[in-house]
Amino acid sequence: MTHHDPARPGFDRRMSKDEINNCPIKRWEGPVSVIRTGEEMGKAMDKLAGHTLLGFDTETRPAYTKGESYLPSLLQLANEKEVFIFQLNHLGLVPPLCDLLSDPAVTKAGVSLDYDIRELKKLSSFKAGGFEDLGDIAKQAGIKNHGLRGLAAVLLGFRIGKGAQTSNWAKDVLTPQQIQYAATDAWVGRKLHLALEQNRS
Repeated sequence: MTHHDPARPGFDRRMSKDEINNCPIKRWEGPVSVIRTGEEMGKAMDKLAGHTLLGFDTETRPAYTKGESYLPSLLQLANEKEVFIFQLNHLGLVPPLCDLLSDPAVTKAGVSLDYDIRELKKLSSFKAGGFEDLGDIAKQAGIKNHGLRGLAAVLLGFRIGKGAQTSNWAKDVLTPQQIQYAATDAWVGRKLHLALEQNRS
């Protein structure tokens, strides 16, 4: 049975931008691996093996002119100890990643997943399995905020910075700020899934 605590802000009404902005900023401060070679890929897949819950996100270079569009540049996956950032413009969406994205036994948690999956399929065909959209779970729980930032504020009590959001994710070498931003989004996806599961129990 779904239940929620009406005393918690954001459950019975939408948490405002000002309230979110008043939350302290948090970011992922653990290890991050940026993957761009086959050898790095193998090591990353070994470290991801056996994990049944991963935070998931993608980043795409922003388009500023009409008719301009880009394919996803990064795919981020987080287990509880480490975040892996796959540079898709170097690797492509290789079979080990397609296998992981298809595996129904591995939960991939994030927001707006339909769009991310559709865009990733333009790189390589795979049958999506195991994806859980945090926005959908939040709606079922009666939470009025459905985006990653709003959910982090409501459920975790902190906010995530937006600094690198519109940067060029297709860059050959990512900046430390880009790496931290991309890693934080995937880490938060995993944490939110755990928090929503707790709320459902």
